[in-house]
Amino acid sequence: MFFMILGVFALIAGYAVNTPALTISRFSRPFKVIGLILLIVGFLTASIRQIDAGHVGVVSLFGNVSDHILTPGLNFVNPLATVTEVDVKTQNYTMSGVNDEGQKTGDDAIRVLTADGLEVIIDLTVLYRVVPTESPRIYREIGTDFSDKIVRPVTRTRIRDNAVYYDAVALYSTKRDEFQARIFKAIDQDFKARGMFLEQLLVRNITLPTSVKQTIESKINAEQEAQKMQFVLQKERQEAERKRVEAQGIADYQKILATGLSDKQLQYEQIKAQRELAASPNAKIVIMGSRGNLPVILNN
Repeated sequence: MFFMILGVFALIAGYAVNTPALTISRFSRPFKVIGLILLIVGFLTASIRQIDAGHVGVVSLFGNVSDHILTPGLNFVNPLATVTEVDVKTQNYTMSGVNDEGQKTGDDAIRVLTADGLEVIIDLTVLYRVVPTESPRIYREIGTDFSDKIVRPVTRTRIRDNAVYYDAVALYSTKRDEFQARIFKAIDQDFKARGMFLEQLLVRNITLPTSVKQTIESKINAEQEAQKMQFVLQKERQEAERKRVEAQGIADYQKILATGLSDKQLQYEQIKAQRELAASPNAKIVIMGSRGNLPVILNN
């Protein structure tokens, strides 16, 4: 466009000095040639637009936005038209309670009220992208700052609308996946109506009130103590069972001895022991007792 303006001025100057009475009239033709060249160069440079990868170009001429989009690469357009690049790559919008972690400075977490009236703090990341064919409509109806006009308010509103169906503890534990699927469906419908595609919704963190945290911790500690006591009781039962089996074995052994050993058996064992003593090379004295008594063995 700059070269075209210079070319127009050069042509005007060439025609202005094209008067025989002027001493510089001889420069009229060079001015016209230079002006024409500048017009051609300016027209070509203004007509060729480069669109980077991951973007599309939206063409507007005197406020009228064309539905035709420019694809990545070189494109020929009206030199008077304005081309605005729209990013169609995957984008993320993070709302977090950690300072400088999201798009907004400071605490930007989402505070919601649950079904039991408790305030829960949610950190969230939205992954989305603009549908390329919908870029002209988005530019016409919303502009280029659609993240602040659509993504942020829609996401925060839908999360608050759906959190009221869950208790705080359930939202934190058992119903977390269900809650995430529910808000994904609601936000996805709103995004599609605006020409955007929701890729993923990441519930990064759910922070419960301090009182609820303490209640949950107390419950967990009580459950751990109960499990520990069950283990101790089970161990004591096993030890009692072991002692009972041991006592039963001793009783059975004694019963076998009482019923299985006769006097003749004892005498036979006594004779065997005496024969072994007699065969021993050690000097000894064996005093035989009366029948039924064990001998007394003396050695030096």
